[in-house]
Amino acid sequence: MLQFTLLQGTYIIAGLLFILSLAGLSKHETARAGNRYGIFGMVIALVVTVGAAVLGVQSGTAAGNRPGTGLVGLGLILVAMAIGAGIGIWRARSVEMTGMPELIALLHSFVGLAAVLVGWNSSYEVPLQNAGIHDAEVFVGVFIGAVTLTGSIVAFLKLSGRMKSAPIMLPKHNMINLGIVIAFVVLTVVYVLMPHDAMFARQLLLGLLTLAALFLGWHLVAAIGGGDMPVVVSMLNSYSGWAAAAAGFLLNNDLLIITGALVGSSGAYLSYIMCKGMNRSFINVIAGGFGSDGAVVGEAQEYGEHRETTSADVADMLKDAKSVIITPGYGMAVAQAQYPVAELTSRLRERGVDVRFGIHPVAGRLPGHMNVLLAEAKVPYDVVLEMDEINDDFPDTDVVLVIGANDTVNPAAQDDPGSPIAGMPVLEVWKAENVVVFKRSMNTGYAGVQNPLFFKENTEMLFGDAKDRVDDILREF
Repeated sequence: MLQFTLLQGTYIIAGLLFILSLAGLSKHETARAGNRYGIFGMVIALVVTVGAAVLGVQSGTAAGNRPGTGLVGLGLILVAMAIGAGIGIWRARSVEMTGMPELIALLHSFVGLAAVLVGWNSSYEVPLQNAGIHDAEVFVGVFIGAVTLTGSIVAFLKLSGRMKSAPIMLPKHNMINLGIVIAFVVLTVVYVLMPHDAMFARQLLLGLLTLAALFLGWHLVAAIGGGDMPVVVSMLNSYSGWAAAAAGFLLNNDLLIITGALVGSSGAYLSYIMCKGMNRSFINVIAGGFGSDGAVVGEAQEYGEHRETTSADVADMLKDAKSVIITPGYGMAVAQAQYPVAELTSRLRERGVDVRFGIHPVAGRLPGHMNVLLAEAKVPYDVVLEMDEINDDFPDTDVVLVIGANDTVNPAAQDDPGSPIAGMPVLEVWKAENVVVFKRSMNTGYAGVQNPLFFKENTEMLFGDAKDRVDDILREF
């Protein structure tokens, strides 16, 4: 009983550290501390959970009702942990920030796979009490885990460029998704009512559910375009949390339930924030995501001729400016231009120029992607503002530098009701006195729509690699 009490108390401490971690990650200034809280909590959770497994102590029941793994089991666990830690450290040290979104999507797939394996393993157990509840937990855990597994793999393939970002729509795709969900509910009832001695039929039913859930996960994300990928990543984050919570119920592990619920609820809320930032409902994102591979979607319009500029001319413009706003996008991440951009910011501030950054909620391919890049380059937190905080300041701004952004600064969202991004809140950069767009070419963004901003009278295009162009501007200083 003492071991059980100590285990429960330690799990409460770890759970509180995870809550402190989420609270810390909500602000730039406390993000590092939040990350440390999470690491410390996870170390405690791993050490205590492994110790409990060796001793046979369970968090949800009285101690001693299940034999411990012993020294042999401990050795196998440590070997598995060493392999996993080695792979994790290698990937964390080698991945570029541009590759972080697809890495996170791939990590979500591991959580889904773990939930599926735990569910299948638990399906062979015959509990003495609450057998029906246990069977329902098995079905729910496998279903959520399988959807998370294939959905995360498709997100990884899209984000890494191994699969086209354009939506893949099957005929009657919404009816297919709804049919699988209804089938899941019906099969769950049948599985719970089925006697445990009918093992072959039970496993066949669970196998059918697994295949259907794997297909549903693939179809859900495959039907979502590249423009909605930030929402997809946060959505899969939520799915992985619920999958972990389901595994926690099956393993009778209170901390896993708490952690999964925290991740699931925070991911769901983040998805809501992202959808709000795009003025789209979560259901619309799932049912009809937009995205393309650079081809213009919808009716092509003639906006006139764009104007090109040079790095020297942009440098002269900045020297005469009193206020500058920089709006970064995924193109800045691809070019790894955050470091010269930070240097340019420092140079301008030394000259007395008011420099700030405007960050759109869905800039990049991951929630907070741009914020992390700028923090990595040591850009002061107090000059990095969200869209709602800075949108009213563009009319009083001398120069706006649009570095690698496209759809998030597209006025068609406000002016063209027929546009795929109609109604999406955007950074109103065109209201500034001068706009300079750093871009490799005139290709469209992920939404696949042309950007009228590029053809406005106060807009000039600076073509080429963003890092090279910013370096050229720095040399002019």
